[in-house]
Amino acid sequence: MMAFFTTIWAGIAYSGLHETVYALLLLIFPLLSILFIVKGAALFKIAKNFPKSVSEADIAEQKRIGKWFGIVFGAEILGISIGINVVVNLGYPQLTLPIMALVVGLHFYPMAKIFKRTIDYYLATWSTLIAVCGIIFTLKKLMPANYILAFLGVGLAIATSCYGLYMAKKATTWLTN
Repeated sequence: MMAFFTTIWAGIAYSGLHETVYALLLLIFPLLSILFIVKGAALFKIAKNFPKSVSEADIAEQKRIGKWFGIVFGAEILGISIGINVVVNLGYPQLTLPIMALVVGLHFYPMAKIFKRTIDYYLATWSTLIAVCGIIFTLKKLMPANYILAFLGVGLAIATSCYGLYMAKKATTWLTN
């Protein structure tokens, strides 16, 4: 998933920087996405070597995680839809991407609790701050719209890349044990 989202946010950044030399710096994100896909494929390959039987407690925990992940994901989709609808109807369509980034950032907070991972709190805070800055930059017209897109895209691509790198490191640990 982080390969997909990193690519999407990097694409948004590219749309803001495509006419500048800085666009070349964005190549790091597709390269990271390839790494994430390779690591994910390696995990799927070795997963079939692990026993299928799990304890009742593990089954209950997987069910709990799946339920809450679904709820948070649904709330994220709903939040993005409502947020975009609100800003467009208030006459601020330029806030569409900053609002989307805000909801994405906020969704990491409950994920931290669901998956019991501290990194999600850091990613949530980073992404939310980037989004709030994007909203302020847009409303105050502190920079051109294409630079705001670049700011949001790079900021969120950094977040998803950090998440992907975290997961890749975990995968490397699992693959070497």
